[in-house]
Amino acid sequence: MSEMEKILQGYVLTTAEILYHLPDYPEFLQTYIWQEYDLAPRYPTLKKFLDFWEAELDGPLHSVRIASKKLISPSELRYSSAEYLVN
Repeated sequence: MSEMEKILQGYVLTTAEILYHLPDYPEFLQTYIWQEYDLAPRYPTLKKFLDFWEAELDGPLHSVRIASKKLISPSELRYSSAEYLVN
């Protein structure tokens, strides 16, 4: 599915700041920024990514902060009152 199709179906641009413990130095935290179009408020795409992280990667998760923004809303889509003919 293209980005525009996702946006028109209600997906929002979602950014997650993921803090995780380094595998070799668990007392240290590292930041990973993840960004994708997802469905708020359940965020199934992010949940799938975090499930993969916990199952396959060594760095245990510490915390996840989520921010999302709807890029196009119905109020922003308006018909123009002008019409221009080309050729």
